Amino acid sequence: MASSPNKLTDRPGPVDEPVTDVLADVLDAMRLTTLMHGRFELGAPWGIRFPESPGAHIVIVARGSARLEVEGVEGAIVLSAGDLALFPHGGGHTLRDAEGSPLHMLGHGECQRARGVGPIRLGGDGARTTLVAGTFRLGAAPRTPLFEGLPRVIHVTADDPATSPSLSPLVQLLIAESASVSPGATVIMSRLADILFVQALRTHIAARQCHQHGLCALADPQIRKALSLIHERPAEPWTVESLATAVALSRSSFAARFNSLVGEPPLEYLARWRMTKAAQFLREGELPLIEVAESIGYQSEASFNRAFKRWGGVAPGAYRREHRRGERHEA
Repeated sequence: MASSPNKLTDRPGPVDEPVTDVLADVLDAMRLTTLMHGRFELGAPWGIRFPESPGAHIVIVARGSARLEVEGVEGAIVLSAGDLALFPHGGGHTLRDAEGSPLHMLGHGECQRARGVGPIRLGGDGARTTLVAGTFRLGAAPRTPLFEGLPRVIHVTADDPATSPSLSPLVQLLIAESASVSPGATVIMSRLADILFVQALRTHIAARQCHQHGLCALADPQIRKALSLIHERPAEPWTVESLATAVALSRSSFAARFNSLVGEPPLEYLARWRMTKAAQFLREGELPLIEVAESIGYQSEASFNRAFKRWGGVAPGAYRREHRRGERHEA
């Protein structure tokens, strides 16, 4: 019986091989939704400044090339035809045909408005470049350390050996749909963009070129298994020792590796993930508070209320009411 994540002293029973997809679980809790897409037909010299935004962004080069400049990232990144760039944390970024080319400051919602009237055409009469850009909204849930540790930009090249063989056909299909006037093109684009978002994260994980904690923890088989166990059975009275035993590591070795790769100690991650799941249940379901509490390992509604308020700043009932009102206003 767990009244608090800091008092998890009972060892769980035999551990089955976990089956939970941690990446899918994290994205589901974040409520990733596609907001808009735009196609850009550009002639050199050209430049586009994308505005600051809290959502994630994706840019795909359909033809030609582009020079990408990202705030907080040293040096420019050259994007070639078939490449994509994912910006997990949003923020502003600039694309040009060459250093010093004049910039068009893209307004908020300009891509969305352009979808019904054709591509946005900018620049001069020089070499042609076609881009497809998308923006994603990340929902109410705070981002987990796995997501917080992602770099400002993930560059996936068309010939990257770490990419899935299915990535290039998906990119080409999205590019084709961006020029289509057929019914449902926007829906297809949104679904493809969602898939490319996940594929870019997969490529980042597979490349193992992480210089900080984050989703690359999933490339480590034992830490991935520990995360899967936490996500699959958040109500379990896990301890550092029981998780270490489950993944065949010593307690000290497991704790150090988990902290280094994930970005926080195992029980802190467990506590935060429990609250993240509770918040998702409160936003999306009708379970009574005691059932929400029990689903993440709290037998006492009072202790759950205290823990949730420390985490989110408000009591669970107030959180549910606030986010239900927000959904009604968005509808």
